[in-house]
Amino acid sequence: MSSRREAVPFAFVAESDSFRSNVTPPPRQRPTPSQVLGRTLIGLTVVAGLVGSLVLGMPSLQAGPADGRHQQSEASDGR
Repeated sequence: MSSRREAVPFAFVAESDSFRSNVTPPPRQRPTPSQVLGRTLIGLTVVAGLVGSLVLGMPSLQAGPADGRHQQSEASDGR
């Protein structure tokens, strides 16, 4: 079975690299104040969630016991 390789299978693909349009795209629409406010609130909510998770998670990341006392279970009372 012979494989036939062509550099570019279609002529329009080769021409698409050099094609330039003289039509300018329409200008981007500015977001409305309510969209800006909504995006800001979503961003603040995400940041507040990350900060809150760090604040609540920091005590569990500490290496030793927080108050200096060792906890013992009832099973180690030597019955």
